[in-house]
Amino acid sequence: MTFDLQLSNVGKVFDNGTAAVIDFNLDVAKGEFIAFLGPSGCGKTTTLRMIAGFETISSGDIFIRGSRINDLPPERRPTAMIFQSYALFPHMTVRGNVRFGLDVKRMPAEERDAKVERILEKLGLTEVGDQKPDRLSGGQKQRIALARALVVEPDILLLDEPLGALDANLRKSIQNELKLLQRRLGITFVFVTHAQSEALALSDRIVVMNAGRIEQISAPYELYTRPKTLFVARFIGRNAVIPGTVKSSEGDSVRLDTPFGMLSGTASGAVAAIGAKASLAVPAEAIDVHPFWTNAAYFADAYGAQPIKGKLDAIQQVGHIVQLSVVMGSGEPIVVEGHADKYAGRLKAGDDVFLAWKKDAATLISH
Repeated sequence: MTFDLQLSNVGKVFDNGTAAVIDFNLDVAKGEFIAFLGPSGCGKTTTLRMIAGFETISSGDIFIRGSRINDLPPERRPTAMIFQSYALFPHMTVRGNVRFGLDVKRMPAEERDAKVERILEKLGLTEVGDQKPDRLSGGQKQRIALARALVVEPDILLLDEPLGALDANLRKSIQNELKLLQRRLGITFVFVTHAQSEALALSDRIVVMNAGRIEQISAPYELYTRPKTLFVARFIGRNAVIPGTVKSSEGDSVRLDTPFGMLSGTASGAVAAIGAKASLAVPAEAIDVHPFWTNAAYFADAYGAQPIKGKLDAIQQVGHIVQLSVVMGSGEPIVVEGHADKYAGRLKAGDDVFLAWKKDAATLISH
């Protein structure tokens, strides 16, 4: 199978000896929407710039549709890149900005102009084609940058936090447009972001990076519900992370001896050696909070397990959603969200409570 993009053991070491990217491996199918996600300094933008040709590769290889591109300059790579700042030319009109890449390629004027008009129409920019970018909104500027990148018909579109400069409402609107456009065009997108919600909403797969290394590559739902490392469990969503020792393992089902007693979970591919140190990660959305007076028999019937005792540290209602901050033992509080119909008026800060979840919601993470 020929992939649109392959990174094989790619690494980047800067002149001062800092390793920015370490042994990065990824195969991307045609038409996939891939997100690089991680904290600042994790290497995600450096990786994107190596694909674009703006950073040299210290080790490994990059292939686009089977062709090795390590030594190709940016202008000869079948890629286009959109930056957070948009990098529009203020002295040019919208049409001039969009046309720029085709001018560089010395495309015949008639073909060039036809391509420009088609992409302007597709992105709703025809009416502002003769205006300068500084007179337009953030959303329009983002569309201009997108049009300029797409008009050259790249095999792969690289996006470096392109929505970072937009306000929350516009950001959400552009997210929806971007996803629909990508699906319609069938172009492979590689998208860098530090915003979890963006990565989870837009991408087919997410590459979570930390300190230059890949922590996990998964589809959004799997990443959210089945973290494979402690870093991912703490970085993605809100998970209760409960340490313990593996006491038994049968198939995908494991039992851990924890400070809260014996707890069950799902191995989900993780190694579960008896006696090994491990943790259970439980998404906050999977946790139910019950008053302390709830009958113990209820938990056995409803959850197939015993509950964990906690103390309600704070409770806040935001519209129809109630947020509950619960302290378990000496660990950091976890935040549980639920509908007001479920929690409003039933609990108050300072209450002792029980926390319960179905065992399949808990994921084993090997240490």
